Amino acid sequence: MPPFRRILVANRGEIALRVIRTAQEMGIETVAVYSTADRTALHVRRATFAVHLGGSKPSESYLDIGKVIAAAKATNCDALHPGYGFLSENEDAAQACKDAGIEFLGPPPAAILAMGDKVEARKIALKAGVPLVPGLQEEVDESHLAAAAKQVGYPVMLKAAAGGGGKGIRIVREEKQLLEAFHMARAEAQGAFGDGRIYLEKFVTRPRHVEIQVMADKHGNVVHYGERECSVQRRHQKLVEESPCVAITPEVRAQMGKAACDLARAVGYVGAGTVEFLFSEGKFYFLEMNTRLQVEHPVTEMRFGVDLVREQIRVGAGEKLAPVPEPRGHAIEVRVNAEDPTNFFPSLGKLSRINLPGGPGVRLDSAMFRGMEVTPFYDSMLAKLVVHGADREQAIARCIRALRELRIVGVATSLPVALAALRSEEFVRGEYDTGILDRIDRKAPPQHRELAMLAAAATRFLVAERAGAASDTSASGERHDIPRWAMLGRVERLRRNAP
Repeated sequence: MPPFRRILVANRGEIALRVIRTAQEMGIETVAVYSTADRTALHVRRATFAVHLGGSKPSESYLDIGKVIAAAKATNCDALHPGYGFLSENEDAAQACKDAGIEFLGPPPAAILAMGDKVEARKIALKAGVPLVPGLQEEVDESHLAAAAKQVGYPVMLKAAAGGGGKGIRIVREEKQLLEAFHMARAEAQGAFGDGRIYLEKFVTRPRHVEIQVMADKHGNVVHYGERECSVQRRHQKLVEESPCVAITPEVRAQMGKAACDLARAVGYVGAGTVEFLFSEGKFYFLEMNTRLQVEHPVTEMRFGVDLVREQIRVGAGEKLAPVPEPRGHAIEVRVNAEDPTNFFPSLGKLSRINLPGGPGVRLDSAMFRGMEVTPFYDSMLAKLVVHGADREQAIARCIRALRELRIVGVATSLPVALAALRSEEFVRGEYDTGILDRIDRKAPPQHRELAMLAAAATRFLVAERAGAASDTSASGERHDIPRWAMLGRVERLRRNAP
């Protein structure tokens, strides 16, 4: 018998599709919820049932706890999977499920509350013996801001107490920048989380971002599935992740894993979670705990041969944890975002063409389809490309090959940045840190730039042809006869040879 009869998936996009697929394999019916903007989305079509929540804004649909719980009740669901983002780290949502007699496939409300407040999380980590970045275990305000920064020592980092996703963070290198950065961080935190509290910690120079994947059951058992390196970031948000981290020793790996499990036990954790650390000069420091399934969980799945969503469902139903398999090889994940690669601004539009990669060791988690509209209402991530190789060298080569195969037409994407990072000497040597994207050339290669210009010219030519003209007008106003086959053939050759 399956552990649950029917699960409501309180999310959208690729993670909703990801959960639906595992549930189907387990013989569990699924209920999708969707907003007006997502009425044609793949997760709506793949689920057993679907419920319309409301308008396109998240506050009108995916973030409305009352509507989500009502949908679960109306469809007789006995469990709810929150995915990541939206309600996944919301203790009120977890409590609402509990009150309704619906199993929340995540940690208990108390654990979410404890780890969701970054100031309180630092206090708990300190008590559990987990190493901390030097800083203050309390929020700061203008009255003692300068004294606190001086006590910790510049450079310092201002961080939102209720933060996540890179919001409400400012690095301050000298005192004259402090007050302005504080106001900016507080305003951003208030806007993003409805909580403007800020705390202060030492800025670790050239750190690596390394995290431990943990899983806990209702019987007090806690295990970890090794580490992921997440140092390739833009705006404090991850772009490339890999496992294992080449910079840490087996001894440090064991210490990190123990610290992560100890922290999970300290808060009575249940389900999947991630404990994030900064690693620098042979030492690691607690950063935060994400009380949910991480975006980058497929990296761990590929390396350990485990289905973490299946484990979430099993432990949610009261089953004991399965033994942790032996890891093998090397895995890399690249997030593909709909954004301008030069400034990371979101790119909106309709996907007119998609070419997906394949081959040995390649996995693409996505909910893209031809004709899909990329709207301003949700996160810009379109897909996650995950590869596995026998070793790191093969994994890098395989990832580059798969990225070159992946074509998305209709919006700008972050693909050129990911390729530049994977090809950089720093990354290939494994000697990189969270500042890598500031040091490499993120400009599109010449072939990409020429392709973009020719594609634009081809578009103008076809528009003119349909209007009855037989020539293209250049920027100077001169007209040139351009054979259609020559123009389109040149574009196609460049497209095939582009890196």
